[in-house]
Amino acid sequence: MTEELNKTVKIREGEELDIAVVDAFVKERITGLIGVPTIRQFASGHSNLTYSLQYENRNLVLRRPPHGTRPKSGHSMIREFSVMNALKPVFSSVPETFFHVGDEDSPLGAEFYVMEQVDGRKLDRDIPKAWNFGEDEGRKLCISFFDKLIDLHRVDYKAIGLGDFGRPEGYVSRQVLGWNGRYEKAITDDVESFEDVRSWLETNMPKGEVGHSILHGDYRLDNVILSEENPFDIIAVLDWEISALGDPLMDLGNTLAYWTQADDPDDMKMFRSQPSYAPGMLTRREICDMYAERTGYDLSNFDYYMVYGVFRLAVIIQQIYYRYYHGQSKNPTFAVFGERTNVLGNYARQLIEKSNI
Repeated sequence: MTEELNKTVKIREGEELDIAVVDAFVKERITGLIGVPTIRQFASGHSNLTYSLQYENRNLVLRRPPHGTRPKSGHSMIREFSVMNALKPVFSSVPETFFHVGDEDSPLGAEFYVMEQVDGRKLDRDIPKAWNFGEDEGRKLCISFFDKLIDLHRVDYKAIGLGDFGRPEGYVSRQVLGWNGRYEKAITDDVESFEDVRSWLETNMPKGEVGHSILHGDYRLDNVILSEENPFDIIAVLDWEISALGDPLMDLGNTLAYWTQADDPDDMKMFRSQPSYAPGMLTRREICDMYAERTGYDLSNFDYYMVYGVFRLAVIIQQIYYRYYHGQSKNPTFAVFGERTNVLGNYARQLIEKSNI
């Protein structure tokens, strides 16, 4: 981890914002801002574009979709804006949101919203050496992280006004068919079709769903902000762009698809963006056992959700690569994403071969 808080970089080519336009628009909706903002871009994140608006007396965050071809239902700013607004009173670990602007009224040519910038620590691949974490501290951080996900899954979404946020029933089927279809539309010449993986996911869908809850969709240690004073305290959960209502095991599968561990294949370890096998961190099996114990859900067929999570990640990576492949993004980081799509698809195959389903 770097020692910088909320690390930002110079805005990437092709993703610039007009400072005067943004400043005037924001000041019309948020009073008391002083000066003209310095605008920088957050270094992390491969999907939506996230900017820091640094005023003299306050720092804000602006989120907008990426440029180029986007999935019809993807990158919805109003979606994440709405779920954060509703959650804030009962789930404090979300930033305060200020306003959302639709495509038709946006001076940026795309919808966006503005929220508070939460100051704290955002982990990347490693826990800072200065923290002097041993196994006990690593385990405590890991349990705190997954307890926060369990807390989210326990929120009564109807009681906070999110009963019409989506259709929770049939979520598994919609997601599997949806991601399979998105992959087919994003295939490029240098990736495999993975028809076998897609077919397995459709053929082996669970007969029922364990329950319905708010799903984050992209819950990772590098998507949360930790308190400066107490690194075991998660003060903000970020990136709600694909949140939904549905089967919580799908959410856990998404999270554990990112949760690499020391005995994973070497080509999977290159995806590690969080300290998931630092001393004390739980294995995926231990996390599933903890989750089952604390929620009462049956995880005996969790292999299915893990395969789904890995292949869904392959689709996300491929959608990003598709934009790069067709010249719609100039971010050089994306140049290797086609190769990563193949790695993830092949790992899904390995999981299927080991599965008892």
